[in-house]
Amino acid sequence: MNLTFNFIKSVSNIYDEMIDNGFSLVYLGEFSHEITKMFTSMAESDMEKNSEERSVQRKVYHVMVETLQNMNKHSDEIQDRKIGKGLFIIGKKHDTYYIITSNKVARKHKAHLENALITVNNATPEELKEMYKRQIREGSLSEKGGAGLGLIDIARKTGEPLNYQFLQLDDQSYFFILKVEINAKKFAKD
Repeated sequence: MNLTFNFIKSVSNIYDEMIDNGFSLVYLGEFSHEITKMFTSMAESDMEKNSEERSVQRKVYHVMVETLQNMNKHSDEIQDRKIGKGLFIIGKKHDTYYIITSNKVARKHKAHLENALITVNNATPEELKEMYKRQIREGSLSEKGGAGLGLIDIARKTGEPLNYQFLQLDDQSYFFILKVEINAKKFAKD
């Protein structure tokens, strides 16, 4: 009886935390193309139901797709079926949508990823545009199939810095957390 009560209390606490933080979707597990399509469809439906402007919907949708694709391609927890694993959260608090992803990153990939994030965050909008064009022209595919456009594109679309953190799991890996914010007022048409 006490075990059941504690479980229900834990679920209730998690629910309250999600509501307080504006989380509308939380998922932990494998990320495939089908799951990405399902999340984007659910988020799109939720924004339409809440009468969010089309320009804001497009920004949120685009950032969702980019972050989910990055997790699917670049998680260092990819299994035999080439499907990445991680955590995905989307929410809205006040006038800001946020998308949070996290996945395991091998120690050998951390420095490269962190340098890319620092470069993107320090770039002006004009520099981001040039970086994007240069990467389209000259970019080569990484061993995991990416051309390095995702972070640049997210920063260009949101106009906000990419918030991130690396939490060390063990000697060989980190838990990488990325939070992207989309200010709905900034992109709403007058």
